[in-house]
Amino acid sequence: MKNNFINEITLRGLFHQCTDKDKLTNLINNRSIKAYIGFDSTAPSLHVGSLLQIMCLRLLQKYGHQPIVLLGGGTTLIGDPSGKDATRRILDEKTIDENIKKIKKIFEKLLDFKDQKTMPIFVDNAEWLKKLKYVEFLRNIGKHFTINKMLSFDSVKLRLEREQSLSYMEFNYMILQAYDFYKLNKEYDCVLQMGGSDQWGNIVSGVDLVRRMNKTESFGLTTPLITLASGLKMGKTEDGAIWLDEKLFSPYDYWQFWRNTNDADVKRFLKYFTEIDTDELEKISNGVENINDLKVLLANEATKILHGEKKARESENTAKETFEGSGVGQNLPIILIKKSFLKDGIDVVNFLDETKILSSKSEIRRAISENGIKINDIVLTDTNKIINLNNFVEKNYVKVSHGKKKHFKIKLN
Repeated sequence: MKNNFINEITLRGLFHQCTDKDKLTNLINNRSIKAYIGFDSTAPSLHVGSLLQIMCLRLLQKYGHQPIVLLGGGTTLIGDPSGKDATRRILDEKTIDENIKKIKKIFEKLLDFKDQKTMPIFVDNAEWLKKLKYVEFLRNIGKHFTINKMLSFDSVKLRLEREQSLSYMEFNYMILQAYDFYKLNKEYDCVLQMGGSDQWGNIVSGVDLVRRMNKTESFGLTTPLITLASGLKMGKTEDGAIWLDEKLFSPYDYWQFWRNTNDADVKRFLKYFTEIDTDELEKISNGVENINDLKVLLANEATKILHGEKKARESENTAKETFEGSGVGQNLPIILIKKSFLKDGIDVVNFLDETKILSSKSEIRRAISENGIKINDIVLTDTNKIINLNNFVEKNYVKVSHGKKKHFKIKLN
């Protein structure tokens, strides 16, 4: 049963590399293990780019193993250079601590806390990294790393090949991540580190340090990096990040993100980001003629995992009302503006600028000239149109649409 973890992540296309797949398979076929994934706390929420790793943690629990969620209060002070073109903005400790508290709440929605044996363990690596003494660390840990090998890993090599600066601070990140694995192995009997394929060098370094320091065998496993058919990085859009915190990104917007998946991505995303059985997915995919039906299924299932079934259904109903008629669904994103702002009336360009639906007044004027803005489902053609409190009398909101896919309720505050 426990071995099915490797089988399922392979069937779902989540398996990329492993330091020793056969030995790891044999180990988890015989006993439950603890495995960890690290998440740096650079923002008050994770975004969709972290979701693949979280799905792996959910599968780990499904097959009787215990996940360790390492929240990088220590490593976030440094910044991981993997896959980055430039040094991250340095955050202060107070901001990092606040970010960790908020990120933990997201995991409380996404992971299972019912079974004591598989309940996630939360660890902050600031607990040990901030206590390190530099000279002692160099003598005991640094001696196990060679510059030659560190330069060979992609996280370092690619930055240097592109002649982009890599600070000494960032260069140390690999050693600190390896030290995390050593500590988790020693104190929690954690035998597996997982991460994206860009983490391979860091993970291998950790496996090697565990072997040298703890005289025991551990394993590393990576998932593929996800790129969209559009070429954009998973988790990012032209409008910004797809946050997992509903305060930053509403359940409806989240549902709509998945509903707008590119045709070329939808079948693999159903494997990655839903928990529908892979055999069942094959039958569904073969039996569906309209690709949009698969997109709705993806949106419903992905939203259900994060926000619950009720909000997933509300989002679907809102989309139907919004796109298939002139209705306004209850789950549509709400933007609040001050009542006093409209007291004497204001032209529609300044009104829309206040809502922040578009990034600038020139962009608003361009959208209006291209018939890209609707107010209460009527195309806006006049940039001098006045919006005042009377527009809110019949209903307690004004519906604003930008293009075919973005719809908002503007309400008075």
